[in-house]
Formats: sequence, C-alpha cells, structure tokens
Amino acid sequence: MRDQLTKFFNFVITGALLCLIVVSVGAVLIRGLPQLIDHTRNSELLFALKLSLLTSVVSTFMCLLVAIPVAYTLTRYRFPGQGVIASIIRIPLTMPPIVSGVCLLLFLGTTVFGEALSRIGINFIFTVPGIIMAQFFVNVPSLITVLKAAIENIDVRLDYVARTLGCSALEAFLRVDLPLMRKNIVAGLVLTWGKALGEFGAVLMVAGATKFRTETLPTSIYLNMATGDMSAVMASTSILILIGIAALVAFELLAIENWERTRVL
Repeated sequence: MRDQLTKFFNFVITGALLCLIVVSVGAVLIRGLPQLIDHTRNSELLFALKLSLLTSVVSTFMCLLVAIPVAYTLTRYRFPGQGVIASIIRIPLTMPPIVSGVCLLLFLGTTVFGEALSRIGINFIFTVPGIIMAQFFVNVPSLITVLKAAIENIDVRLDYVARTLGCSALEAFLRVDLPLMRKNIVAGLVLTWGKALGEFGAVLMVAGATKFRTETLPTSIYLNMATGDMSAVMASTSILILIGIAALVAFELLAIENWERTRVL
C-alpha cells in the first residue's frame, strides 16, 4: 500500500511539473508563432537573430578550443592545487550571469589590462566582441565539466597502449581519446550553443542594449518589453523557444545513440 501511495505521489508531482512547463511554453508559442510569421521581415528582429547566431557560434567555438585542453589537464595530469584550480574554474557556474557580467565589465573596462587593450584598439565594452566574451565566460566552465567527465570515463590504459606503439601524447589523444568522446563533445557543444544564444545578464552588463548594434534576441525581448511592443516580444521569445527545443532534441538523440553504442560494446 505504501509503495502504491509513493508511486501515486511521484506521478502526481511529475505530472504537475510537466503541465506547468507545457502550459507555460505552449501559451507563448500559441501567441508567438502568429507574431513570428508577421515579423519575418522585421529588420530589427532579423538583425537580432543574425547577431545572436553569429556571437553564439563564435563563443561556442572559443569554449571548445579552451575546454578540451583544460579538461584534459585536470583529468590526466596530477599537480599541487589541482582541486582548488578546478573549483576556481567552476566559479562562474555558481554566480548569477549578471554578476559575471559585472566582473567582466570591471576587468575589461577599468583595469590596467582593459585600458591597455583599449589603447591598441581592442574594445569589449558595448561592442559585439563584448557579447562574445560574456557568452564565453559564462559557458566555458560547463563545457569543461562535460568534457572532463567524458575523459574520466576513458580508460587511461588505452593511452598507455598508444604511447607504447609510438604515439606521442598529442597523437594518443587525437587517435584514441578524441574519437571516444566525440559524442560527448557534440552534445556539450549543442548545450553550450543553446545557452550562449539565450545569454542575457552577462551580455547586458558588458555589451549594453543598443538597438542595431548589440541587440541579440534576449536583448531584443528586454528592449521591446520596456517599450510595450508585445508582438515583437512574442516573436523573439518564440524563436528562442523553438531553437531551445531543437537543441534539446539534438542532445537527446546524441545521448541515446551514445548509450546504445556503449551497450553494444
């Protein structure tokens, strides 16, 4: 009897959460999809969409370039303070994005380093590069965490075998580790890209919210909400929801394929 009650309670809670998500997201899509069709040629929406896609792709690529060597270092090497370093790298995960944005704003804008960059023509504050930097700073720790877990699941003895066969450390990684973790990399990139596309707090602090200059889709929602243009808000929100759903589906398909491949092996 207790097991049945527990099962019933668990299903009720699960169903309630499911209804909350479906109804909330569905309400936006029902109102937003017609607005999206009407705004297909809206120059502001198209600018925000293009800028969001550009910055999210660039920042995701930057995350990948940094995450792979950092994850490998934290997994395969042993050195003093390793745990502390890993914890420091994860700090942006524990901070609200807007706080991360404030940190970047001060570092890139008012410090000696920021002023030196400005003197040589590299500006991040209220610019498109600032959007990319904000997205990178917020999202790279999560990708490092994903890839670190993937490398930890690879038997280190495979690397030793490759090294005994004449491979260097880099060749062993490229020929052994990288193929084994490719599904995790793609899945991590999909999630990182989706998060970068929807990043707002850090982007607002670093790049501001200027129409047709630093206006991404989340920023467009903020600006149009402030002016009461709900049709534009619904259109931008619908785009982000549809992209998020597509990214989630891609991630789930990759996860299923990876699990089935592991089970066969």
